Amino acid sequence: MRPRDMWMLAGGRWSQGAGGRMFTVTDPANGEPLGVVPVCSGGDVDTAVAAAGDAAPGWAAAPPAERGAALRAAAQAVEDRGAELAALVTAEMGKPSGDALGGVEAGIATLRQYAELGPLHGGRSLQGGWDAADFMIREPRGTVAVITPWNDPVAIACGLIGAAVVTGNTVVHKPSERTPHTGAMLVELLDGCLPDGVLNLVTGDGGTGEILAGHRGVDVVAHVGSTRAGRRVAELTTWTGAKALLENGGADPLVVDADVDPSWAAGQAATGCFANAGQICTSVERVYVHEAVAARFLDALAERARTMRVGAGADPSTELGPLVDERHRARVHEQVEKAVADGARALTGGYILDGPGYFYPATVLTGCTDAMDVMAAETFGPVAPVRTVASFDEGLDAARRSRYGLAATVLTRDTAHAQAAWRTLKTGTVKINAVFGGAPGGAATPRLASGRGFGYGPELLDEMTAVKVVHLQTAIP
Repeated sequence: MRPRDMWMLAGGRWSQGAGGRMFTVTDPANGEPLGVVPVCSGGDVDTAVAAAGDAAPGWAAAPPAERGAALRAAAQAVEDRGAELAALVTAEMGKPSGDALGGVEAGIATLRQYAELGPLHGGRSLQGGWDAADFMIREPRGTVAVITPWNDPVAIACGLIGAAVVTGNTVVHKPSERTPHTGAMLVELLDGCLPDGVLNLVTGDGGTGEILAGHRGVDVVAHVGSTRAGRRVAELTTWTGAKALLENGGADPLVVDADVDPSWAAGQAATGCFANAGQICTSVERVYVHEAVAARFLDALAERARTMRVGAGADPSTELGPLVDERHRARVHEQVEKAVADGARALTGGYILDGPGYFYPATVLTGCTDAMDVMAAETFGPVAPVRTVASFDEGLDAARRSRYGLAATVLTRDTAHAQAAWRTLKTGTVKINAVFGGAPGGAATPRLASGRGFGYGPELLDEMTAVKVVHLQTAIP
């Protein structure tokens, strides 16, 4: 097992790394330090990428069923220590314990899904003549850099690592500097079921991630994170030629029609805005509610926000945990303060809670305009900014006006309105009458500033592989 003071894995060997610089990880519930982690240097990244490159030919040649069996064993290894892994998620980023365990369970399910789908993943063939055929063979791309965020560190990493490994690629994983203990433990568990060098780990900050994303030994960069970081990854891969899979930020809208129960709609909005303290990639970031139900909707939403149980994630009664750190809380509060200064009104919340930790109350703002940052940008906090609209068409039109294209939700009983929404919204996912959910194995590709490429589902296996066309002519003159 990995010694607790070793944070770099390359070619099956754990080490401290040669970077020298360190950073401290704190518990967002109380501000207390959890540990000190090294920032891997450029040389450390070179070593990890080289180890992945050395292992790539052998792993690509392994039978697909063997790769699937290894991933199945890895899923079991994660399940065996799932509670411990979930506790690390709670300690590092504050997610309530039940939600943290749910994220781990989602990661396990994803590993098992890819363990089954991977060996079945193939190409197609065309017969050009009796003595000739074309084969479109799917091959691993090589070495994949997997750079993951802090808000759901296990589920996201399991999906990207699992899809890469089962299709014959090798991986260098760089977890967020906010959740490095979680990332290191996950890699430790997965690596125990894989040949040396198939999975490697580097820790560090954004500088380490930039070195990895721009490394010429990397063939795919799979990045989930901020829009700014995603743009930098896209820029770097333009120079290296690596394929970029990007899920960036979003400003997901919720449109509430005149014909729905406003109390039910408020419950949907509360889930979308406040789950995981608003720190979900597809959190609801802006709400457009029809004037016919606006008053009752706002009353119900504000009441739900006021009654949410705020506390440390380890407390099973907690509904709203802390934000991930002080810097992030300050950014959320700055957006709220600016919106109020520009004419919005806080029905509840909108202030920094007293005491230790980085807590922020569930906040409902009314009188918002689309020019406000709290509506136009990604807040990523427990904030529900609401704009009242005169018609469904007005709300839908406003929902479409965004530089982001991750997801959107519409609550309506009108099937024509539902069809107009999913036909015209320029987002990778459109959800009708449920802010969260979706079938297992579902996938979507972000649009506009929210990124590109499939990040989930069977389609991710296609992203992790390249098609080679082979023309086979059997007749020789």
